[in-house]
Amino acid sequence: QVQLMESGGGSVQPGEWLRLACAASGIISDFSCVAWFRQAPGKKREGVAALFAADGSRFYADSVQNRFTMSRDKSENVLYLQMLSLKAEDTAMYYCAAEGRPSLHAGVWRCPLDDVEYSNWGQGTQVTVSS
Repeated sequence: QVQLMESGGGSVQPGEWLRLACAASGIISDFSCVAWFRQAPGKKREGVAALFAADGSRFYADSVQNRFTMSRDKSENVLYLQMLSLKAEDTAMYYCAAEGRPSLHAGVWRCPLDDVEYSNWGQGTQVTVSS
């Protein structure tokens, strides 16, 4: 089973940026999804970004589209989440997840942003955006 460890969280002001990293130990199957989720106090866990390991296709929540970018360094086995133009509402604990199940839609494999589809989780890293 892949073990995941997040890093890179911190406290920033609105408009600033952070890059989160998730180091994976173990093999990430090509036919699987990896993703970033977040959970703010009192709220449900929310999918932020997902990536299909086989071809690198990426999927984003509307709330972060054009601000967040997910990437993967396959050689180092690290996932990244580049977060730009951070807002107060981005404040949350951020988690990476692996072993997600892709699904086929109109002939295209897509990765879910639903946490029930992922079976492997890191411990999380806190992101706080405040002036």
